Amino acid sequence: MTIKKVLPLDEAIEVVDELKRGGKRVVFTNGCFDLLHPGHTRYLAEARKLGDALLVAVNSDRSVRALKGPGRPVMPQDERAEILAALECVDYLTIFDDLTPQAVIERMLPQVLVKGGDWEPTEIVGRSEVEAAGGEVVSIPVVPGLSTSALIQAAKNLGQAP
Repeated sequence: MTIKKVLPLDEAIEVVDELKRGGKRVVFTNGCFDLLHPGHTRYLAEARKLGDALLVAVNSDRSVRALKGPGRPVMPQDERAEILAALECVDYLTIFDDLTPQAVIERMLPQVLVKGGDWEPTEIVGRSEVEAAGGEVVSIPVVPGLSTSALIQAAKNLGQAP
């Protein structure tokens, strides 16, 4: 049986509920994941180790543009989702259209909420809801020098005359 990894939001919420009812520890993270790089893959692999299933919520194209500016995303949401779903550490993936994952987290209430270490603990969206429900919030250190913005800038620099 092939497991469908990329799910519409309502279906992803149902899967998380089913996993939790089955005693599984669900880990949730979110982001734009515009140009996948080793910082992303290492982060996701570490997040997956914190539970039985990792669900990744990916910002829609519209929300990435609103957050990052008119030149982003570089890759459309369906392609970003396809690449992330190909990673062994990602169990499920959904796309959300809001600027933050607040509503998604409130509906899912994962046992573990994970964000990169570049987020201050007080800035982590969904923190209070997850902790109030008995879950935990984990911050995973970022890999220095690895970022989508750095990749985009490096590509731009290639096109400039010395």
